[in-house]
Order: sequence, then C-alpha cells, then structure tokens
Amino acid sequence: MLRFIIGVFFVLHGGVHLLYFGQSARYFDLKPGMLWPDGAWAFSKLLGNEATRNLASISLILAAIGFVAGGAGILVGQAWWRPVVAVVAAFSSVVYVLFWNGSMQNLDGQGGVGILINLAILAAVLVLRWPDFGF
Repeated sequence: MLRFIIGVFFVLHGGVHLLYFGQSARYFDLKPGMLWPDGAWAFSKLLGNEATRNLASISLILAAIGFVAGGAGILVGQAWWRPVVAVVAAFSSVVYVLFWNGSMQNLDGQGGVGILINLAILAAVLVLRWPDFGF
C-alpha cells in the first residue's frame, strides 16, 4: 500500500509541474495576475521574458516527465526509481530557484512549496534511504 501511495505521490508531483508549465506557457493563470516566470533573476534580463517563459516551460516538462517516470518505476517495482527521483528533485529545485524573481513576496507562486517538497524527497531518498521497497 505504501508503494502505491508514494508512486502516485510522485506522479502527482509531476502533474503540479505541468500546472506550472501551463502558467509559464501562458495557457492559463494559476492565480489572477500571476506573472511567473517573468522577471526571473537568472534569465529575464539576459534573454527577455518570452525566452525565459519558453526555457521554463521546457524545464518543467522535463521535471514532470522525470517525476512521472520515477513514480511509475515505483509502481512497477523497478530499482531505478531512486536515482531518477533524486536527480529530478534536485533539477526541479534548481529550476525554481533560477526562475525566481528575487522577491520574498508570493514564494508559493514561484515554486517555494515545491522546493520544500523536493528537499524532503531528497532527504528521504538519499539520506534516510526511505522508503525501502526491497527492489
């Protein structure tokens, strides 16, 4: 049962990345007036907001694919799930830090909660080696 719950959790965490993809691609607004990733400290001045949104969109699709793959690996009993989830959690955190606008306002709308979840995933998977599914 725990294997199913954690596998589905990773798939759903990937789904949240697709929501942020929709925001960055301007398919919809996650919140009214939300401009993320416009003004990203690492890219907006260098690339402009449109290219920044495109780069964020590609990065978020890759993160979503990684989390869905990791969750699927758990659900079908594959040992490779652990490195996949660790790499994609680190990648996702870096993405949100790089596309942050530098303001401490509205951190939840800039992936702040996702970073905390990713750090918990990294601690559980790499430090605690939890969960141990025996494969």
